[in-house]
Amino acid sequence: MSGPYTGACFCGAVELRVTGQPDAMGYCHCRSCRSWSGGPVNAFSLWQPKAVEVTKGAEHIGTYAKTPMSERQFCKLCGGHLMARHPPLQIIDVFAATIPDLPFVPAVHLNYAETVLPMRDGLPKMRDFPAEVGGSGETVPE
Repeated sequence: MSGPYTGACFCGAVELRVTGQPDAMGYCHCRSCRSWSGGPVNAFSLWQPKAVEVTKGAEHIGTYAKTPMSERQFCKLCGGHLMARHPPLQIIDVFAATIPDLPFVPAVHLNYAETVLPMRDGLPKMRDFPAEVGGSGETVPE
């Protein structure tokens, strides 16, 4: 898996390309991601900023930052979700559904202590985040 992979918003007005490999892929169960995504869990793929390029429709991108940790980006025309920039971590979460041809190979569940959809898949379940990025680093049972 080395890309490039292309993706788009719901209406196709905004297109993006990711190259190389994501730093990580998995699921986030936090209330914020659930609320933003409109689903019980959010599938993420984390990329270095230099690996993510908007190739069409940058003028249609809106940004909403509820906290300084996440700048969530969406298409202002259709409302389709694209990605979330995480400035403190210097990483970009391109929502896995935004890149349909990316082979999604999840490795971890984040914020599993907040889950509303228990998933028994054998992957590590982090209480919150890894210690390296400011979390407790604790895992919880499936």
